[in-house]
Amino acid sequence: MTQARYDVVAIGNAIVDILARADDAFIAANGMTKGQMQLVFSPEEADALYAKMGPGQEVSGGSAANTIAGLAALGSTCGFIGQVADDQLGQVFAHDIRAAGIRYDTDARPGAPTTGRCLIFVSPDGQRTMNTFLGASHYLPAEALDRQLIADSAYLYLEGYLWDPEEPRAAMRAAIDVARAAGRKVAFTLSAEFVIDRHRAAFHELIDGGLIDLLFANDAELISLAQTDDLEAAIAALAPKVPLLVVTLGPEGAMAIAGGERTTVTAERVDAVVDTTGAGDLFAAGFLHGQVQGRSLGDSLRLGAICAAECIGHMGPRPVADLKTLAGSLA
Repeated sequence: MTQARYDVVAIGNAIVDILARADDAFIAANGMTKGQMQLVFSPEEADALYAKMGPGQEVSGGSAANTIAGLAALGSTCGFIGQVADDQLGQVFAHDIRAAGIRYDTDARPGAPTTGRCLIFVSPDGQRTMNTFLGASHYLPAEALDRQLIADSAYLYLEGYLWDPEEPRAAMRAAIDVARAAGRKVAFTLSAEFVIDRHRAAFHELIDGGLIDLLFANDAELISLAQTDDLEAAIAALAPKVPLLVVTLGPEGAMAIAGGERTTVTAERVDAVVDTTGAGDLFAAGFLHGQVQGRSLGDSLRLGAICAAECIGHMGPRPVADLKTLAGSLA
């Protein structure tokens, strides 16, 4: 196995987040479940909801793209593979990710549909309710993969959200084969319970087949995957099947289980929770950065907690403060 030129390459939804504040009454009146993500299946539906939004801000997003942005901010060398359309939002996404020092070479897709967007309503308590129109990101073909970039990266990082549509699902399966053939590690994040409900059997197939080296999940996602009501039972069922399992617990911190040993960390204190959008994505960024730097599980968990705390202290899913400074010697 040759030395990796990149630390992490990610494949995920290439979308632009549009964030606005909204109270609980607005969320309920528009048929949304507070704190959850739902898919918007047509541009017309997305436009109608967008018209109801208050003043907002546009920030390049997407779960895996947020993680890669956090990794780059910490100093990791990174690449990203994701599909945008040849439109204004696609140009915004491409500019933002390249400006962060991330290699991004996926050609824009001509014609409809438009670049994906996520309409995010942030409640006064910082909870985010997301409405995602995946748009062009649904159409990432296996032919768009930069196979050499994947083979040259120590980790391939995949987001569960993109497993839903058939074309990018096939692309991610092909990417796993490339990474495995090159002797690289594969990290996978479950993303959301609704994704697990649709693809539970496929996710178990990946895990049981030994194709996942590092599995990220929050407590609810892990419980859903294991189809149990008890977190410890879910851990007992799944931890022996992956070399490294990382479970985030919100304000209760996080844990990592490897070789039957468990390491835990408490959450970092924050003055106020402003917006939880991207908290899990940035936690994954900190943890992965620690791992590619050869840090211990405890240090990697602490890095993840630091990055997540920075994220929830402001609007938007990408870091604003200098993560290297916040992380200190851990970075």
